Amino acid sequence: MRRCESSGCGVARIKPARLREGDLVRLVAPSGCTADPGRVEASAAALAALGLVVRTSKYAADRYGYLAGEDAVRAEELAAAFADTEAKAVICLKGGYGTQRLLARLNFGLIARNPKIFLGYSDITALHAAIGQACHLVTFHGPMASSDMVPKLDEATAGALRRALFSAEPLGRIQNPDGSPLVALVGGMATGELVGGNLSLVASGIGTAWELDTRGKLLFLEDVDEAPYRLDRMLNQLKLAGKFDDCAGIILGGWTRCVAAEGRPTLRLDEVFKDIIAPCGKPTLMGLEAGHCAPNLTLPLGIAYEICAEDGRLEALEPACSEP
Repeated sequence: MRRCESSGCGVARIKPARLREGDLVRLVAPSGCTADPGRVEASAAALAALGLVVRTSKYAADRYGYLAGEDAVRAEELAAAFADTEAKAVICLKGGYGTQRLLARLNFGLIARNPKIFLGYSDITALHAAIGQACHLVTFHGPMASSDMVPKLDEATAGALRRALFSAEPLGRIQNPDGSPLVALVGGMATGELVGGNLSLVASGIGTAWELDTRGKLLFLEDVDEAPYRLDRMLNQLKLAGKFDDCAGIILGGWTRCVAAEGRPTLRLDEVFKDIIAPCGKPTLMGLEAGHCAPNLTLPLGIAYEICAEDGRLEALEPACSEP
């Protein structure tokens, strides 16, 4: 690994070593339980199909209500995965709910001393924010084993994942695989370190010790299964907390099944964005295929990007991984 100075962040970021075929990775379940325990084995097989050797948490199929085991066990397994000196990556089984319950239990010093690729999204957003801010480690917002790789990872998502995790070269311009353009909500250019993820998790972190720092950053947001009025409420919470005033720019990803109940009065999502985000005046792009969608692009968090809203351009300016 090596340290770098990301443009606009002022903090020396730790870049994990890129993956190579044959590398050992740890499969962990720090969040919600899986409905079918058989998906754990299928998820390990999906990672093996990427050319990786998989060591699965022995508790990955556990259940404690809606959680993948009790908090202490999930926290211990996550710590053990980072402490494993043979492992090159920690990959999350799925999201759901539960990672915020782990934050006070985690040894971030241990994680910082054992940096490696950390991959996930959705509820994993809480861990991205905490690890990024406490450990200064570049992490990866991208597909998870059970959620996206079973029964099969789509070609575009797989290609983006490989480019992000198996290369020490800058990703360059980030484009939707289907060719659909990124659309400007607010014009302008901005450069900064990318942070964020799932809107629900970013909003629920406000007021805690793990509140997301957006100062001078590019803020990425996405969500799933939330009615427009709920998205309105969470975005307004971010606005009132100063997150949009503090950030340098905004990127809006997938908003899958974010529709109102039939027959209920509603605003369209673009109207919500126009009302809440646009008045902040920060360069804003909409329509990135990342989050709860397919394809699901892998986005390294903690490195510098540039956006040019008028051109619909999002570009990673530096590598996310170092050479082993």
